[in-house]
Amino acid sequence: MKYLPVDNELFIINRKNFVSRLKPLSIAIFHSNDEYPRSGDQAFIFKQNPDFFYLSGIDQEQSILLLFPDCPNMQYREVLFLRQTSEHIAIWEGHKYTKEEARAASGIEAIYWLSDINAILHSIINYAEHIYINTNENDRYVHEVPYRDLRMYNDLKAKYPLHHYERSALILRDLRPVKSAAEIALTKKACEITRDAFTRVLKFTKPGVTEYEIEAEIIHEFIKQRSTGHAYSPIIASGKNAIVLHYTDNNQVCKDGDVILFDFGAEYGNYNADMSRSIPVSGKFTPRQRDVYNAVLRVMRAATKLLVAGTIWNEYHEEVGRIMTDELIGLGLLKKHEVEKQDPKMPLYKRYFMHGTSHHLGLDVHDYASRYKAFEPGNILTCEPGIYIPEEGLGIRIENNILITTDGNIDLMADIPVEAEHIEEIMN
Repeated sequence: MKYLPVDNELFIINRKNFVSRLKPLSIAIFHSNDEYPRSGDQAFIFKQNPDFFYLSGIDQEQSILLLFPDCPNMQYREVLFLRQTSEHIAIWEGHKYTKEEARAASGIEAIYWLSDINAILHSIINYAEHIYINTNENDRYVHEVPYRDLRMYNDLKAKYPLHHYERSALILRDLRPVKSAAEIALTKKACEITRDAFTRVLKFTKPGVTEYEIEAEIIHEFIKQRSTGHAYSPIIASGKNAIVLHYTDNNQVCKDGDVILFDFGAEYGNYNADMSRSIPVSGKFTPRQRDVYNAVLRVMRAATKLLVAGTIWNEYHEEVGRIMTDELIGLGLLKKHEVEKQDPKMPLYKRYFMHGTSHHLGLDVHDYASRYKAFEPGNILTCEPGIYIPEEGLGIRIENNILITTDGNIDLMADIPVEAEHIEEIMN
């Protein structure tokens, strides 16, 4: 890992909160992520399962966490199983956790090699009534590949058919959205690295540079500051490319007179930033570009004020839609009399603003949370309105990351340039 060690108190507290919600006589099992093949003899860069990291702090493949708070053998109430290293593995793949390093990272005393899991698990599982399995229940995810936790569930059902099987996801959906001070600090670090990359890009961009050259500047700044890399595939969308919401080709020349829509963020310690900005290639917005830009900025600021404890997801997005509608009328993109006759189920503003305004942010960029639970202190959400005008080849999106507190909210990206004049000043 490139990032500095994370204080294991974070994971100790997370485990304590999780096991406090288990049913009596329950055992919970968590797997690290699979290693996914990229070609005949290569795997994709490993990315840890966020639930596993949330509870263990271990950032390594082929690892298993076992939690059994009522285990009659106290030695096995918290157990971490790791892949045993060897001289061969050390030479070909590099350093792996020692047992001492895993204790320091996780705060778990009982560390065993993965080869011991079958014997240890069988010796205690029959003293449990409930087995909690970790399934990916993020409602943005539709899977076709049976990942490690699902494969183990099928094996356990065959071996222990009379246990009661439970879902860890129901507990984690309540716990993970509420960020602790340590998680907020890691997210702030990711935001700070993202800020520095954006400032670097503002000074670099000019007519004739390519989108991929800008992407190279971003990853340079990320890696230089111990970021693992991009939190997600970066969007460097100049001109009409900005109309494509998930444009990631990043292979075009940035032309004088165009606007570039950026959507990128750093990952640090497995926590993510998620920022969008739009800048003029020439260093100066045209009057029309500035009008659209400022309209989006007004919507973002109005929407940010709504991100407070107690806000309901659907009501929030409906109110942002009304704010956006007024701005689109002001820009001449919608007519007031047409809006008055619109189908409420298909509001006209969606012609130019077709995505949601916010999503939860954390270990996942689109973090695991309930769409039906009111926002609460400790939530971190994006705020990212946009206006996309195909006939003008113009797309503008502005996005910051907002922390909800008991006293309102805090913009974690407040120090990242966002005013049109400020952006032009840095570019020139």
